[in-house]
Amino acid sequence: MSHEDTPARVRWARLRLSIIGPLLASPAVQGRLGETIAELSGRPWHHPTTGETVCFSAKTIERWYYAARSELDPFRALARKVPKHAGTHPSVTPALAAALGKQHAEHETWSYQLHYDNLCASAKQDPSLGKLPGYATICRFMKDQGLTKKKRQTRVARGEGYVPREVRSFEVEHVNGLWHLDFHKGSLKVLHPSGAWVKPVMLGVLDDASRVCCHGQWYYKENTQALVHALSQGIQKRGLPRALLDDNGSQMVAAETTEGLLRLGIVNFNTMPRTPAQNGKQESFWGPIEKRLLAMLEGVEGLTLSLLNQATQAWIEQEYHRAVHSELKETPLERYLRGPDVGRPSPGSEELRRAFRMEITRTQRKSDGTVAACGVRYEVPSAYRTLNRLRLRVARWDLSHVDLVDPRTGAHLTTLRPLDKVKNADRARRALSEPAPAPRRSGIAPHLKALMAEYAATGLPPAYLALDDGGQDGAPEDGAALDPANQDPCLESTEEALS
Repeated sequence: MSHEDTPARVRWARLRLSIIGPLLASPAVQGRLGETIAELSGRPWHHPTTGETVCFSAKTIERWYYAARSELDPFRALARKVPKHAGTHPSVTPALAAALGKQHAEHETWSYQLHYDNLCASAKQDPSLGKLPGYATICRFMKDQGLTKKKRQTRVARGEGYVPREVRSFEVEHVNGLWHLDFHKGSLKVLHPSGAWVKPVMLGVLDDASRVCCHGQWYYKENTQALVHALSQGIQKRGLPRALLDDNGSQMVAAETTEGLLRLGIVNFNTMPRTPAQNGKQESFWGPIEKRLLAMLEGVEGLTLSLLNQATQAWIEQEYHRAVHSELKETPLERYLRGPDVGRPSPGSEELRRAFRMEITRTQRKSDGTVAACGVRYEVPSAYRTLNRLRLRVARWDLSHVDLVDPRTGAHLTTLRPLDKVKNADRARRALSEPAPAPRRSGIAPHLKALMAEYAATGLPPAYLALDDGGQDGAPEDGAALDPANQDPCLESTEEALS
């Protein structure tokens, strides 16, 4: 414990015990106690609070000696006694305390000075509050009573189902077991190519176990494209992590981000609403970014985003990763290399690009073999013209192409490009290969043949009368009688056809 952290009563007890300690360890010869105490009173000592040279009278030292001689614990006997009125605040009347408590309940975010100023105004209007003590007394009273200042809610108002929870520090055991991710708006402005001065935003990716910055980069805008761009670089540098912790920003919960993490086997955790402490390691990372990195760039005129990113990469690799962390007691780079590491090898750039995409289903227009996605129409190759429903993967910030994937396995099939109507106006068309026609079967179909055989097996006569076509035009002669015997040849021919 440092000198400033040691209570005054303990410091005084140490000094007094060091002065009379020799007398307790080696009592003076009878009749010479006064001489020994007088000798001690003439010596200079260091004041326990101010550190200045001070001398104590013989009566004071004698009083300390007799107070500690008969005690089993001389250290406690020599310590300064706690005043009886300590913690009672007698100068703060009950009426004043009640007024201050009510004022704090109504205005929890006020500072101590603002509370004191308003209390002064209330005391002038209401004499029953009595004489108002000093500002320091009011501050001590408020701190002892727990009337502290509460942070103002600047983001989202507490919802109906909000439940405050306790805060606990945590740390995973393995490197690449958990990454933190968040955006930060810088305090310095950079010069945009358009000529405007804008404040850039930085996306930082931090490893939980080692505090290594897997990647950090500044962007003009805070969007999903910047998130995917920086996270992909972090994965290519350090490998695939097992889990990722971020807040509930629109970029973190976008379909491209959530589906991409799922395809890469990364468990995505979102912090609870209004609990930034849950991502505290990432939040504390912004402190050295502002106080050291950006502070060294304050004198740069015409700071550009490119120069800012160059300086950031150099500062992260050469200073941040090589400085001893106050909590780890070693550098982040040493902790990262020491392991154990549960990360996985990084996939290729093309595979990463295809992973962070939103998957949608669209219907192919059979008339011209196109499909529409995000307001853009794409041409489907002829090899896939027979598919009705197409499974596409789209990045909404890059509509120059979309990926056609297998709906069952998710495997990449081909890349679709936007429809080029001008190019298609050259009248050149490929000939589509039609499938070879299937040979036609001759004779009666098997099902009808079976029905006719079943009907013939019943032995019933045909439920129709055959028409005698002996006439030239196929019509029977006038007055010709229909002889049932004429049915027999027809029945016989039917049975022969079915046999």
